Amino acid sequence: MTTVEQKPSVLFVCVHNAGRSQMAAGFLRELGGDRVEVRSAGSEPGKMLNPTAAEAMAEVGIDITDQHPKILTLDTVKNSDVVITMGCGDACPIFPGKRYEDWDLDDPAGQGIETVRTIRDDIRARIHDLLTSLSVSGASADDPLPDRTPHD
Repeated sequence: MTTVEQKPSVLFVCVHNAGRSQMAAGFLRELGGDRVEVRSAGSEPGKMLNPTAAEAMAEVGIDITDQHPKILTLDTVKNSDVVITMGCGDACPIFPGKRYEDWDLDDPAGQGIETVRTIRDDIRARIHDLLTSLSVSGASADDPLPDRTPHD
């Protein structure tokens, strides 16, 4: 009899769940496929997704426009194997047996597209490292990003 491995569950948490955590979740969904369960939430969710973050992700072929900010709940943390925080301070509850990482990333709120692209690219590299640490294969971190030139 074979055992079925449970796929790891990753939760990305930032304050508004409108930019950084949504970009990270978008990359992990894209690069991890069905091998990883992806969640994101915010300690104080915004009203809408950051449009500049969505634009930056669209430039690399990832559509996150169907996502919306969600409130962080105890159950969401409890049901996640890995919790990655991005500037949410002490708002994230700590449970024994969970893996926690704090990613020091600039907040894309109110930033121009060039700054958000830099944040996006930093997140992409971190997602590759995360996939490796979870023993989940994904695209290579050295894969070039698609052309950022808008096309008609």
